[in-house]
Amino acid sequence: MTQSFEVHIRNTATDPAVQAEAAILAAARRLLAGLRPKTALLTELHLGHSAREQARAALTDYCAGEVRRHLAATDQALYAPAAGAAETRLLVKALRATSSAVGARIDALASADDADAAAAAAQDVVGLLTVHLSVEETVLLPALAALPGADLPLLAADFEALLEGGRLEQPAVVDVTAVPHGRRHPRIFARYARLAPGEAFTLVNNHDPKPLRREFEATHPGAFTWDYLESGPQRWRVRIGRKATST
Repeated sequence: MTQSFEVHIRNTATDPAVQAEAAILAAARRLLAGLRPKTALLTELHLGHSAREQARAALTDYCAGEVRRHLAATDQALYAPAAGAAETRLLVKALRATSSAVGARIDALASADDADAAAAAAQDVVGLLTVHLSVEETVLLPALAALPGADLPLLAADFEALLEGGRLEQPAVVDVTAVPHGRRHPRIFARYARLAPGEAFTLVNNHDPKPLRREFEATHPGAFTWDYLESGPQRWRVRIGRKATST
């Protein structure tokens, strides 16, 4: 029997994981590159009232659009796969807290009564977001790369799709019988990550997915359900769900 293998060398431009990480980081840098000059203009002391209001409007629109969209895409594409794993659960909780703090300062910017309050809120957004994105780069992405069942290129593709205004597919049935073995588990874990508590999907496989269940037990202990609907000999169907009490 002939087998084919995909070989990539880590830390080179040919490694899909390295390319995926670079794409995520590039999006973060573009976000800050668009935010910082708008913030600097708002805090320029020599601007007249009319010019400052225009600068505030431009910054508020950017934060309400680009910044919030980036935060939402990161949460759905990158935080969700790590939220249920024991290794990264607390990290995601902390990142979601800082993301919420950024959102609160964006609200403060939009509702500020005077130029000084608006400028202060704008500087807070830049400061918080800079630290937030740095933690994603130095802690979250390496943790995701090491997380069993996670596929950084797949997650990066989801992230970019969301940034472009797309939506992630949430099929009720995930049939992996035609998917290469090395790519099956990441797809299944990615689908699980999109489940809300109490939701489930049906996995279709051509063998008993016992190794997959062991990975779920290791990464999502006590948080998932596993019910066989069909047990061979040619096809296995398993209903995999996120428990309603999962946090």
